[in-house]
Amino acid sequence: MRIWDIEPKYLCQKHLIAEHRELHGTWNIITLGKKGYSQHPETKRWVGKLAALEKRHSRLVKEMKKRGYKHFSPLDKKLAEGIAVQKTKLQSIAMQKEILKNKPCGCFVKK
Repeated sequence: MRIWDIEPKYLCQKHLIAEHRELHGTWNIITLGKKGYSQHPETKRWVGKLAALEKRHSRLVKEMKKRGYKHFSPLDKKLAEGIAVQKTKLQSIAMQKEILKNKPCGCFVKK
């Protein structure tokens, strides 16, 4: 489970789509009170920050549309409460970039 803190334009197709899926999972865990992964550190860092999570979703969707994807899974903006900026990171931006650069994918190839 991962929601990156880097700009979506740097993510390869695989990581962009995977993050979008996992973001929806995190949103549902928090907004619907689901138990699965509710204690995961990635989920916990978004509790009380649904406004920030909705902003991240919007940035992912913008990049997906730029790449030609159609988007059919909007978030309920009425639920986007709490802090609007995510300042908590599980790893630094530099570490996240290093992780992605070391994966056998297209992350950071296109700018």
